[in-house]
Amino acid sequence: MTNKTVIIIAGPTAVGKTRFAIELAKKLNTSVISADSRQCFRELNIGVAKPSPQELEKVRHYFINSHSIHEPMNAVIYEQYSLDAVKEIFKHSDYAVMAGGTGLYIKAFAEGIDLIPDIDPAIRKALLDEYETSGIEKLQELVQKEDPLYYATGELKNPHRLIRALEVIRGTGKSIREYQSGKQKERPFRIIKFMLDEKRVVLYENINKRVDEMMNKGLLKEASSLIAYRDLPPLQTVGYTELFDYFDGNSTLEEAVELIKRNTRRYAKRQLTWFRKDPEFLPIPPTDSSLVLKQLGL
Repeated sequence: MTNKTVIIIAGPTAVGKTRFAIELAKKLNTSVISADSRQCFRELNIGVAKPSPQELEKVRHYFINSHSIHEPMNAVIYEQYSLDAVKEIFKHSDYAVMAGGTGLYIKAFAEGIDLIPDIDPAIRKALLDEYETSGIEKLQELVQKEDPLYYATGELKNPHRLIRALEVIRGTGKSIREYQSGKQKERPFRIIKFMLDEKRVVLYENINKRVDEMMNKGLLKEASSLIAYRDLPPLQTVGYTELFDYFDGNSTLEEAVELIKRNTRRYAKRQLTWFRKDPEFLPIPPTDSSLVLKQLGL
């Protein structure tokens, strides 16, 4: 399989990865594997900026609408799923396109991910009790103190991720990031990484515009239909948690929308930090997929 190549198109939210990846896949006559940890869930649509039905018709997509919010999902599961998808794509093409902004999933695919040892359930229960009593701010404070490595790069608005980081550091004495950066596995194919890079002012304008479009498309109604599942990990996501707070009477709708914009901008900043730390990612503008073909010598 050494003559086969996976082209990774990464970057922050709202930079234009979906359009770029579809355009590239069409030129290469191949398929796209999503590397988005939320677009795989069938129940989530508007709030996760899932590709439209029209976009999905243009090329075959993997890891879109492939799972339910009631199923477990993590980087270990994604690693196997994506490797199976690549094997299938390579039966018909020398190229596969992977596109998304979940850095940990891309890392799991490209380098492998180490399994974390079993941890005493009592540790998790104590942390859940702490969350119930003191809220997410307490979890953030504990993570900052106990696992600064995760605090610097992880999802800080997601209580399940914070609890996971804390139970790993308390149960093993090692940061969860240490398990996510072990010895790199060999892959029997070439991997080339690109990061779509946009001026920050333009990216933030795109984010604000996208959130307004989501609201116009019915995000409020979608969030309302999912409120019964708000405690499931997939719903601990920017775009939904702010509206759940609005339903609880903790903010006005206008305030909730502004919070979605702010938190999405912060998430994009963390994504950029993640990808820029990997020197293998070649920054390119999100305007012309032919730049990738030139890099490939095609």
